[in-house]
Amino acid sequence: MSEPDTEEEDDEEGKVLSLGEYEGERNEAGERHGHGKALLPNGDVYEGQYENGKRHGQGTYTFKNGSRYIGQYKENKKHGQGTFFYADGSKYEGEWVDDERHGYGVYHYRNNDTYSGEWFAGNRHGQGTYFYAETGSKFSGSWKDGHQLGLGELIHQNHKFLGNFVQNNPMGPGKFVFENGCEQHGEYAIDNLGSEEEEVEDIYKPSVPVWKAKKITPLTLWKPPVLEPPVLSKPSTVQTSAEQDASDEG
Repeated sequence: MSEPDTEEEDDEEGKVLSLGEYEGERNEAGERHGHGKALLPNGDVYEGQYENGKRHGQGTYTFKNGSRYIGQYKENKKHGQGTFFYADGSKYEGEWVDDERHGYGVYHYRNNDTYSGEWFAGNRHGQGTYFYAETGSKFSGSWKDGHQLGLGELIHQNHKFLGNFVQNNPMGPGKFVFENGCEQHGEYAIDNLGSEEEEVEDIYKPSVPVWKAKKITPLTLWKPPVLEPPVLSKPSTVQTSAEQDASDEG
């Protein structure tokens, strides 16, 4: 049966709450320990494992806004494997460390895009693949602090680009590879369209890299190798001993 609880407990935002209701197991010291259910004063609900008064082990935390986390806890923080269902319809499944997405995980965004790969301190970081639901394209490569940075490939329906990326844009040398095997080599660069003599400050417009093609590798059709006809050996003219005897008798 639920009872008023004057113990302090942190909510998911780290705020210390002094009131709430709890029903469940306790240890000899009277701390929440084992399985229990807590109704926090802000309307959030936690049901799962406790250890020495803290959320620890497997549990489910339901927010008053409709978000929900199902997974592992360590000393009141999301830690280990867990799934977070966000109120906007997005979802993250994967590893957590100290309340942050960290390790390998898959994020399903509200627009049906998905990211599968490595995370660090809550950001896309390391190797990962981002799928764009609207176009069917996908980027696979290196990420840093939530942005595409380093080597990667942007794969479209009938061609792909391989090269370097900076802040989610291709930059520097790279190549387009088409489905027929043809390759176009070149580089992405920022065009300097401004004039040094201009003194009037214009409205800031972010620079967009421009592709500059340098050469095209033509499609090389496969041809079967030309094989020389085998050299046939001549019949042997050496007589056997039996044939020699028969010849002598004749």
